[in-house]
Amino acid sequence: MINITIVLSSLGLIYGIICNIARETPFFIPLEVSIMLINLTLLFILRRDKQNFFLIANFLTAEFTFLFLFLFYKSDPASLKHVWLLSYPIMLLYFQGTKRGVFWVILVVSMLLVAPLQPFVEVQYSLFQSSYVIVVFLIITLAIYFYQLKMDESRALILSQQNMLKDFNGKLEKQVRDKTIELTEMNLSLEEKVKSKIEELIQKDKILTVQSKQAVMGEMISMIAHQWRQPLSTITLQISNLELQRLIGTPPSQDEISKTLGEISDTIIYLSETIDDFKTYFHPNKELTQIEVYELLEKAVNFVHPRLKELDAVIHIEKEESIKINTYSNELLQVMLNLLNNAIDVLSEFKKEDATIILSARCEDENIVLSAQDNATGISDENLPHIFEPYFSTKGKNGTGLGLYMSQMIIEKQFRGTIDVATSKEGSIFSVKIPKNIS
Repeated sequence: MINITIVLSSLGLIYGIICNIARETPFFIPLEVSIMLINLTLLFILRRDKQNFFLIANFLTAEFTFLFLFLFYKSDPASLKHVWLLSYPIMLLYFQGTKRGVFWVILVVSMLLVAPLQPFVEVQYSLFQSSYVIVVFLIITLAIYFYQLKMDESRALILSQQNMLKDFNGKLEKQVRDKTIELTEMNLSLEEKVKSKIEELIQKDKILTVQSKQAVMGEMISMIAHQWRQPLSTITLQISNLELQRLIGTPPSQDEISKTLGEISDTIIYLSETIDDFKTYFHPNKELTQIEVYELLEKAVNFVHPRLKELDAVIHIEKEESIKINTYSNELLQVMLNLLNNAIDVLSEFKKEDATIILSARCEDENIVLSAQDNATGISDENLPHIFEPYFSTKGKNGTGLGLYMSQMIIEKQFRGTIDVATSKEGSIFSVKIPKNIS
């Protein structure tokens, strides 16, 4: 603002110089030129160092006070140079403020009042003219003063609101920082808890996997015992027959002995192949292999054959065209065995006379759907939501409650597939949907 004042006053001085030249009154020209040069010097000083503002403001106030009084004392009223006094209050209140401005106003009014009364300098203004100028000067000063007062009040209100807003922002920032710290600590705590829970769940899954394997192993050992019982009985019977013929004095011929030994050898080979099948099943092989789906279903049926024979149940494999898939064969075999054993358990529990299990496979786009259907009484509405939960079993002490749970885990995690069940009073159908090729 002070820069603008200096520039505008310099323009006013230039205008005064031009007017004085035009009217051929060179008396004021040296003074106006000197003041203009001083203004430009002050402007240069202020631009270089703004800390000189207060000093320059006082200097300008004194300078223009002298100039306006000089014009009043030395000019003719007809020249209207006293009009410049009317701009003095604006500059005064801006440069000096209210309190210091009162001093300068009193000084100027006093000098104007004594101008026509003092005997030292001849003044062309009468007492009336001087009083008139003083009244106008005071009216303008008061008007500017009240305007400045309102501006100061508005400025104070704005500053107060800014300070309140600053304080509010400070408090808000502090609250945000505190909440951020609190949320960060809470997040770290939650991360630790989640990490702990994940580790706990991983450990739990490992335990469940071991328990499931142990349960399946127990069932497999029982199946091996069933699988071997008849072949071992046949071998025992054949050896006993040869021994009996020797004891009664009718030793068997060489052809009979060779035939019997051949049959015993075939039976032993069958037992060995059975062991190999079980070893392959329990081998922790996570490599992808290409298998024919119906061969895998037949292998699963062979494993549970002794249980089917005891139950006198019939099992059908609905075959269509050959389906080859690239998958984890042992894991898929475990799932199908779990579904088969589950169906056999249900059929055994309800002692169905026409107990039947149907296995099927079909292609759906890039997926394959394996189904195991039984003709038992279905799953109750009460038990249906819980059948895939760990340790849930309807078999009492004879069930681990892990078969269907582990089957779901294997299908979803390893095969990225799904396992579903549809049930009615006529039986249940478990459907396993997996990709044909796992990459």
